[in-house]
Amino acid sequence: MGDDSTALRRVLRQAGGPEILDVLAERLSGADLTTLLLEVMRVRARALAPADVLRRYTSDRFVGPSVVPFERLRRAEDAVLSVVPAEFELVTLSPVAPLGAHSTPATVDQNKVISTIRNTEVAADPTNALALEAAVRRRDSAGPVRLAALQRVVRAQHFAGAYPHFGLFALVSADRDTGNLAFERRHLAEHLRLLTDAVRACGSAEPEVRLTVLDPRFAPVTAGLDTTDDPGRESGRGYYSGLCFKIYADGVEVGDGGFVDWTARLLGNRKERLLISALGMDRLS
Repeated sequence: MGDDSTALRRVLRQAGGPEILDVLAERLSGADLTTLLLEVMRVRARALAPADVLRRYTSDRFVGPSVVPFERLRRAEDAVLSVVPAEFELVTLSPVAPLGAHSTPATVDQNKVISTIRNTEVAADPTNALALEAAVRRRDSAGPVRLAALQRVVRAQHFAGAYPHFGLFALVSADRDTGNLAFERRHLAEHLRLLTDAVRACGSAEPEVRLTVLDPRFAPVTAGLDTTDDPGRESGRGYYSGLCFKIYADGVEVGDGGFVDWTARLLGNRKERLLISALGMDRLS
């Protein structure tokens, strides 16, 4: 089964045995599984009373409004957008992505995103959708791709101090490797300059960038950058490759980024390079 949790074993026993998981996950086509699950949801929704929906609205942490006032969030979004250079194309992303968009190219457990019954999943990180768009554009064009987006996302994991949904401003830069770490030098400097300008535009006097070199070959990329070394960072190892960074404003972490191999894997071309980064808009508001 691939999952030994007590809850799953209990559910499978109630559903008729562990073989039901194989039937649903492997034997039914995607279209047939969607047809079945849509009918299940239709039957369950038909049994609900208005009071049931209201009760779920007040108890489900995913569906309530943000605790950050709209005016504060909008001011931060406007401030960030005001510093985006013309080289980056702003994209309006869909609120859903293809099933596996977060777990297939990246090392993200599928349980950390909200999967739907239509072979899609609710956006959990705009860099994943931007990477897909960048891959499409790189496939159809030989030039570099620079994309940016503001998106409200939902993450299923629950830990103290985390919002169930929040806004992210994300950047991706994609191109082909031309040797001598030229892509890495150019685009890392661009991302850090844009992100720190955005943090300043939101009111932070002097953001701090902490760089972590994951591969010694990437050490020359940091030359000349106004950053702090952070060799002890544990998060992001295995997710990023080569080099990653965090951005702090007034001592609070507000941004994260690094190099990933997503477009190389999506396009089946090891020469493809991709840099992703994002700022947490709720923390900057």
